Amino acid sequence: MAKVLYVDDEVRLVQLLVPALSARGHEAVGAHTGQEALDLLDQQEFDVVLTDMRMEPVDGMAVLRAAKEHCSETEVIVLTGHATDVQDVVAAMQAGACHYMTKPFALADVVRMVEKHARVGEMARENRLLKQAVAVENAGREMVGEAEVTAHLREMIARVAPSEATVLIRGESGTGKEVCARAVHNASTRAAGPFVAINCAAIPETLLESELFGYRQGAFTGADQDREGVFEAARGGTLFLDEIGEAPAPVQAKLLRVLEERKINRVGDPQEREVDVRILTATNRSLEEEISAGRFREDLYFRLMVFPLEVPPLRNRTDDITLLVRHFLTSLGRRQKELPATALKRLRAHPWPGNVRELRNIIERAHILAGPSRIGNEHIVLGPGSARADEEGTMAPGADLNLDNNARLLIRAAMQRAGGNKSLAAELLGITRRTLYSRLKLLAMEDEFLD
Repeated sequence: MAKVLYVDDEVRLVQLLVPALSARGHEAVGAHTGQEALDLLDQQEFDVVLTDMRMEPVDGMAVLRAAKEHCSETEVIVLTGHATDVQDVVAAMQAGACHYMTKPFALADVVRMVEKHARVGEMARENRLLKQAVAVENAGREMVGEAEVTAHLREMIARVAPSEATVLIRGESGTGKEVCARAVHNASTRAAGPFVAINCAAIPETLLESELFGYRQGAFTGADQDREGVFEAARGGTLFLDEIGEAPAPVQAKLLRVLEERKINRVGDPQEREVDVRILTATNRSLEEEISAGRFREDLYFRLMVFPLEVPPLRNRTDDITLLVRHFLTSLGRRQKELPATALKRLRAHPWPGNVRELRNIIERAHILAGPSRIGNEHIVLGPGSARADEEGTMAPGADLNLDNNARLLIRAAMQRAGGNKSLAAELLGITRRTLYSRLKLLAMEDEFLD
């Protein structure tokens, strides 16, 4: 039976209706003031709330909002003593009330209405729980593969997804950290809400703060109107902050406040705004090293590390290559689902510096090269690193193992393949454009690839 809260400052009505509901087998509780109702709502959930609209100082609208805030599936019926209170009724319905009744009312009519909406609420809860169970059962299916490390990652996604915990996803560039984040979102209670992804490394430092938090008209040159940021755009859903290690110090400070207080200020706006969003972050850097170097806040690090997920590099899950190839071929619309054995052997021996992203690019390139014909071994074009690997996937005797020399080789190959386009070359290398510039400077290659 239903758990019902009846709120009315007319004590006599509460004394009549609560026993009538209890006699029908419902767990009925009465409150004589709006404040008393708010206190009860803080302590427990109710299936149905009936509330009078005209109460002081806490009125029925406040009770309605609190009931829906504590549990969106609570059915709220508002009672009014004046049939002419059209504006109040409209406002209540817009705020989430399911029905309204006018006083005086017959007890039988109220009991019937409570039981009707209790059934509606029960069906909504059952539907939600069923969807949640299915989502958890399928959690992590976006992560293609059956290797042991992949199965473990799916298990961790299934455990953390139903919670509201902040997740830090760690892994090399190209491993599929955003795919992992989407898997967490899709298996969460926020799956019906938006999934908003933003790459902190792809946005200039001067613009990142306004992109995240929005801005007020006149906050800076060009701010000709108010604009919400991604924290507000993701309300009710999930915000994924990729490359969190690239966030500058001022943005880190604001992120810490959001995680602690769930409030933001738009740039140039003193007004605080509450945000309802789950935060997932990702990095391919060692944040511990960034903290030691003074580039990342330790307090923010601990806030982000509530539940870390490690996405393994492709070289540690080569058993998944066959399934990944099949997945990519299917997404490209090819009838062919398998590659020749010789091609698969080459793929398994490749060191995969670009991880799954590199594999996807190789399959897409093979798809284009093969055209309507079957994809053959000759269509699989691997990166420079594969030339040094023998059939067992180990380095050939006498191969140059100097990291800087190999980095120069990979950068030159990527720039050549990208036709000198640094953004495309960075994508091929599985790094950001900003990181590519840093590598060019570190390896004294800036003059070799001038813009």
